[in-house]
Amino acid sequence: MDNTQDKRAERRLHYNWPIWFGEDYNDRLTQGQMVDISSGGAAFTCYADGCPRTGDHITARFSVPRYGADEAFDLENFMRTGHICRIDELSPFVRRVAVRFGEPLPFKPGEVKDTEALAVNVNEELQNLKQTEAKAMAEPLQVQTTTESTAS
Repeated sequence: MDNTQDKRAERRLHYNWPIWFGEDYNDRLTQGQMVDISSGGAAFTCYADGCPRTGDHITARFSVPRYGADEAFDLENFMRTGHICRIDELSPFVRRVAVRFGEPLPFKPGEVKDTEALAVNVNEELQNLKQTEAKAMAEPLQVQTTTESTAS
């Protein structure tokens, strides 16, 4: 059990979606996987052979779910430059990278109190949609024919 106290000023949103990064966004990009994000920075994992070094400046492209009052969310796409604050070795092949953004996001991604509950609702909605779609596909297609008279 982890009893350490989180001293961060802002709650972080934990999610696992792709992040693309590189020294220069017009150059070769490497894919990582987002671990968590706040308005001022993010943590992501990547393979050791494509990992930046502490102090490096990178440009990253990623999407963040932005939850609304009705428990639905939209994805907002961002591109941010930042510097690498920390690298943790998770295994001989995988690193966790902490990056501090040069410009903060325009909102606090972790401000929703129960994002996991919202994710469950999204999954339930997807399941309901799949069931509705399957039911509609199982019903026989009704074709209406019309006859038109043509005068010569």
